[in-house]
Amino acid sequence: MKWQDHIHSDPEVRGGRPVVKGTRLTVEFILGLFAAGWTEQQVLESYPRLTPDALRAVFAFSEECLKDDAFYFLAAHRT
Repeated sequence: MKWQDHIHSDPEVRGGRPVVKGTRLTVEFILGLFAAGWTEQQVLESYPRLTPDALRAVFAFSEECLKDDAFYFLAAHRT
């Protein structure tokens, strides 16, 4: 699967942030739903224009963006 089939960027939509084609849902927004604990089923039920392939494309796009970037090491949080 090529993420390019599902993700695109248009300066006229959400300021050019990457979105799922056919929606105004940004990659960042969808990742935020998962980070907040949403399940795939909850996301797909809440946003019926999304498909399982589109969700996989969000992760594939994110992985590709991150793999060549610098790693940021976080200091251990101490309480």
